[in-house]
Amino acid sequence: MTSAPAQSVTASDVDAAAGRLRAVIGPSPLQLSARLSDAVGGEVWLKREDLQPVRSYKIRGAYNLIAQLSPEERERGVVCASAGNHAQGVAFACARLHVTARVYLPRTTPRQKRDRVARLGGKVVEVVVVGNTYDDAAAAAAADAEQTGATLVPAFDDPRTVAGQGTVVREVLSQLADPPDQIIVPVGGGGLLAGTLVYLRERHPDVRVIGVEPAGAASMAAALTKGEPTTLAEVEPFVDGAAVRRVGETTFPIVREASIAVDAVDEGRICVEMLALYQSDGIIAEPAGALAPAALGQLDIPRGSSTVCLLSGGNNDVSRYADIVERALVWEGRKHYFLVEFPQEPGALRRFLDDVLGPDDDITLFEYVKRSNRETGPALVGIELGDPADLEPLLARMEASPPQIEPIPPDSPLFRFIL
Repeated sequence: MTSAPAQSVTASDVDAAAGRLRAVIGPSPLQLSARLSDAVGGEVWLKREDLQPVRSYKIRGAYNLIAQLSPEERERGVVCASAGNHAQGVAFACARLHVTARVYLPRTTPRQKRDRVARLGGKVVEVVVVGNTYDDAAAAAAADAEQTGATLVPAFDDPRTVAGQGTVVREVLSQLADPPDQIIVPVGGGGLLAGTLVYLRERHPDVRVIGVEPAGAASMAAALTKGEPTTLAEVEPFVDGAAVRRVGETTFPIVREASIAVDAVDEGRICVEMLALYQSDGIIAEPAGALAPAALGQLDIPRGSSTVCLLSGGNNDVSRYADIVERALVWEGRKHYFLVEFPQEPGALRRFLDDVLGPDDDITLFEYVKRSNRETGPALVGIELGDPADLEPLLARMEASPPQIEPIPPDSPLFRFIL
């Protein structure tokens, strides 16, 4: 795809996209969050795109693009690549517009998203699982379009997609009495961010826009540093809705010209916010959906100001919550792992429990990793603390105890076998 100038999308394009979507979806709620408002000392509003029919904002860009295809293009069908949410938007649009589609998903796409794509698309959509990342699926979809003549429906890198995503912020402005002071936008390939910037640039240029992306897939920050889209050598796939190796040729110029800040959010912080959204607010957010509210704790938000966080999606598989809890505990400093060389003698484990563990410490994992030495037996031990401040006393007791104990830090290569 050739590069598109930043002027390729306008606020009028966003208005036209809103007109196309009006008969298909209603506006998503804009809800004031008491918890987050108290945390920052101002108003924090959540734009609930997780309540769309496909549980994410992706329906907007996908429908806006497919609805503009010619009769001949509709006859040839469409193809797309997605980590899951865009695929659901394409499936929904194709079912409504009676257009056939082949949807390419990476193997890392949660089962819940795969099943939803199939249900939403019905007989007009074929799901193809290929590769381990979004970019692998994107390459397969592009090859399909080249061979068959089907129209490629990009997840973010097309002016029609960008215009559709821009309808999110257009709705926000219609739902508030006054424009907010800042809007926090999650970033993957940049479609939602570009659409937001396009609309605000022309209609409300005083609103501050902050882009936030996962620390393990900071492709927009890399592009801004280099001055052009650049392909990341590796990405952390946990935030699957925003784990993109390379931002769009259409989206990047818009973001670059806006000269905005793009912050990276640690995956552990995102997990903490996902749990808070679920336990305190009753909101099921996927990792990418929790990106914007998770960033509040690390951003400079003026007290007394108003902030809108775009909660972009809620397609989270319930089976992932064990991993989410684990990552949250590690990031908060409450979960730690150690290799302990236990002497192979009666009472060794009991002494460890009595002499090393504190009153609020709990062993959550105990697994011997080798038993060939008759004198010692190394074990992998996971310990959950009652409070992060309990770590230093725990380490001091470990230093004074007879067994040799080696902490496993989160940045250790060994840690990937635990998480």
